[in-house]
Amino acid sequence: MLYIQFSCILILMEKLYIGLMSGTSLDGIDVSLCSISDAQCKLIHAIEYPFPSDIKEEILQCIPTSNTLQKIGTLHTKLGHLFAEAINFLLQKYTIDPSTITAIGLHGQTLWHEPEADFPFSMQLGCPSVVHATTNIQTVADFRSMDIANGGQGAPLAPAFHQFVFAKENTKTAVLNIGGMANITILETILQGWDTGTGNVLLDYWIKECKNLPYDKDGAFAKSGTCNEELLEKLLTDSYFEKLPPKSTGREYFNASWLANYLPLFTTLKNEDMQRTLLELTVQSITNDIQSTTIQTLIVCGGGAKNSFLMQRLQELNSCKVLTSEDFNVSGDFMESMAFAWLAYKRLNHEVININAVTGATKNSILGAIYG
Repeated sequence: MLYIQFSCILILMEKLYIGLMSGTSLDGIDVSLCSISDAQCKLIHAIEYPFPSDIKEEILQCIPTSNTLQKIGTLHTKLGHLFAEAINFLLQKYTIDPSTITAIGLHGQTLWHEPEADFPFSMQLGCPSVVHATTNIQTVADFRSMDIANGGQGAPLAPAFHQFVFAKENTKTAVLNIGGMANITILETILQGWDTGTGNVLLDYWIKECKNLPYDKDGAFAKSGTCNEELLEKLLTDSYFEKLPPKSTGREYFNASWLANYLPLFTTLKNEDMQRTLLELTVQSITNDIQSTTIQTLIVCGGGAKNSFLMQRLQELNSCKVLTSEDFNVSGDFMESMAFAWLAYKRLNHEVININAVTGATKNSILGAIYG
């Protein structure tokens, strides 16, 4: 009887939160409805809302070119309306009353991430005031600024959530998220995590250039090619790969211009060989970081987990067991959007996020600003 009463109390303590994530891949807007308590974050419903091609192109053009304040401000508001549209679509699809949602955790769209500048910052677009006004739901955003203000990288933040979700797993376990960039979490006594470097961003760029496809399904095009070892070796000499954590990166660093710096000597390389070499860059840079640890199990999530050839190469190059988060009944597609729902829960409960060992901040902070 006491157990039943305790269970009922626990259920009552759970509240509904929405997490929204738009990553560096720009392949869609992930929206997750979660039931969250101190004990768990349970995914109830989730959608991937399409990213309009015109807005995607605006974002891509903003990163390598000079911009006006008007252009940035307009895109900020436009993305706010788009994110609110995606949230309202989920609510309507599953007939959910907005008043039952405690808050939205809004990551926003990263436009520029430069935590080691003279005046460090990380810029995410998507106006949270617009999201709050359009959905009528309290919104939490700007999760990275306080960590940066305290001397940290402001990224990656996912390791804190990975620790929460996979705390019951044995030690010597790591969680690898492969989105546009790739980040790894080492679940040891002291939480560790960092961005390993490029994930899917260069793979998606190259196949778009030569085949006009959004991504290389199952890595089939890469698999048809041969890795150019000389080019791969040159790419891996980039200073980012040699840098020790804490470290984080983004599309402002790993992009078409970055790749072009290495290509003058490889103009005759076949397209499929370049695709294979870029896949090996992702896999090898991750592997180099894994081999500096003692992990025995690697849990992979994000879009890269769907690339069967990439997963095959990860297993071939590493002695640890390579699994996906789906093997642990956790959605790999919506892990990041769930994380921001959870971060909103932590913010509204005034709880610090134990992340300074990952980001290099001088102290742990309460992350996020509340709108509404």
